[in-house]
Amino acid sequence: MSEMEAAGAGPNERSLHGYMGQRRTQQQMSAPPRATCKWHQRLVQRASSRIARLFNVLVVAVVALVHVSAPRADEAGDPAKLPPHVADLRDVILTAAHSGKIEELKAAFDVSGSVPDFGIANMSDPIKALKDASEDHQGRDILAALIQALDMPPVTLPLGTDIENNLIYVWPYLAERPIDKLTPPEEVDLYRLVTPAKAAEMREKKRWLWWRLVIAADGTWTAFKKSN
Repeated sequence: MSEMEAAGAGPNERSLHGYMGQRRTQQQMSAPPRATCKWHQRLVQRASSRIARLFNVLVVAVVALVHVSAPRADEAGDPAKLPPHVADLRDVILTAAHSGKIEELKAAFDVSGSVPDFGIANMSDPIKALKDASEDHQGRDILAALIQALDMPPVTLPLGTDIENNLIYVWPYLAERPIDKLTPPEEVDLYRLVTPAKAAEMREKKRWLWWRLVIAADGTWTAFKKSN
């Protein structure tokens, strides 16, 4: 005889008791162990953390893409950041400019393989043309402008359809900046190149009005002339 029968429980009470016992057994069987719950929580937390990190990476990538799509100044004008042909020609130009003799630019013409566009009409004798166009008729102010430009960071611009050599490097980077919207550090760089009066004229006309040097990615010196 069962305990309930011994206690005088009726049939309905025994049925109810059996049903409740069965419910408790089912709940015990369906409830996951505590260790399983904790393990599941850790999985959810890890997944959330990974999703957050992935989202941050995507945001950074998008920002970087937007930044790269605009003309950018190469970091500190470091020659190590330049293609070898561009860096080599830059060094030759600077060496010639520091010599104080404009005739030394012939070495840069030889390395480039061509004479750049100096914005001078008669270029049958480029050295003589540069001397005639200079303030001292020796070309030393032009050599100084070369040094000033190449001491600045360049800006890299895409030009042409050649995938491997479709970039040009422009010095100084300010030549491709909106002159009327320069940051304070960029304003300082501008005053390193021109007088305050010339800077004010640029801001008024909203365009670059000084020397601009261009070297193609293949090491061709394409231009060095003053914008008007």
